[in-house]
Amino acid sequence: MTEGTKANQNPTTIFRMPSADETVPDLAAHDRLPNPTLSIVKGPHTGTTFVLDMPLITIGRDPSNNVFLNDMTVSRHHARLELTEKGAQLEDLGSLNGTWVDGAIMNRATLEDGSTIQIGTFRMVYHTTQSTSRIPVAGTE
Repeated sequence: MTEGTKANQNPTTIFRMPSADETVPDLAAHDRLPNPTLSIVKGPHTGTTFVLDMPLITIGRDPSNNVFLNDMTVSRHHARLELTEKGAQLEDLGSLNGTWVDGAIMNRATLEDGSTIQIGTFRMVYHTTQSTSRIPVAGTE
């Protein structure tokens, strides 16, 4: 038997399931939050969490914004976050210092659970699920 004949006797079939297939289990469904959140993890007001409960969220230094970030490094109307059934889209509104998502400057980006957003001196994390892991405090185990 030649090499070409051997290769034809055992063809390899590759099967790929589309990611939008309804048979794919949602393993994080039980941890899903009713509304996504945006938590400040670095900068002024560290620890503040915003519940994103509207389809269009405005972000900026002007107090009329849904997410008010009171710092001169943030433009008055810095960015907007659009929440749809397909996910979250963050768009920079022509800000002076830009908007960064997961370490890259962007004009428009799709957010995933755990995406980091940098606006001025604020670093925030976008969440759609809650963490179920706990880190024990030393001496309490």
